[in-house]
Amino acid sequence: MLFLSYFRDIVGREVIVEMKEDLAFRGTLHAVDQYLNFKLVNTTVHDPLNHPEMLCVWTCFIRGSAVRYVHLPPDGVDVELLQDATRREARAS
Repeated sequence: MLFLSYFRDIVGREVIVEMKEDLAFRGTLHAVDQYLNFKLVNTTVHDPLNHPEMLCVWTCFIRGSAVRYVHLPPDGVDVELLQDATRREARAS
């Protein structure tokens, strides 16, 4: 579970979780589990004009199957290391 260990390493950092319903939350990653469910705190909706009902959400739990993308902090990603680890894991299975 390469990505699970990576997400657990960046707990406490700010991420943007984009959902399949064209809704995106920006917040601090508080927890992630083996199903890649995310708990965010101090959240804000990324597009408040299209989703005004979400303006009062401060903490949210996002089911992993509803996630389209997770935008990671650019200073915390070593792309080459992550790609190499992904290739090694793919070869092993």
